[in-house]
Amino acid sequence: MSIELKTKYGQIDISTEVIATIAGGAAIENYGIIGMASKNQIKDGITEILRKENFKRGIIVRQENDEVHIDMYIIVSYGTKISEVAHNVQTKVKYTLNQTVGLAVDSVNIFVQGVRVTNP
Repeated sequence: MSIELKTKYGQIDISTEVIATIAGGAAIENYGIIGMASKNQIKDGITEILRKENFKRGIIVRQENDEVHIDMYIIVSYGTKISEVAHNVQTKVKYTLNQTVGLAVDSVNIFVQGVRVTNP
């Protein structure tokens, strides 16, 4: 599946996997984020931190009408304010996708799958 962008020069199709990779890279740059979690592992009670090449397993990109929605499954660092970390991720992902591919994202939904203690 892909997202279609119409410009004055023509149409651009961007794969949802590419959008997921860009969004995941923007998300993990934020303070308080340990990594991305798989969206399918919540039912097993196991959360695995995904590597960069697997960000698409922890991010759902969907297009409804002309709106783009992103669901992100993250693991946060213990001792951080989860609501603030989530807000920072939402802001950074929207900004990065707008600047990188010119995509206006309508919503970024954050699902916190776990909290991990980081080693000093």
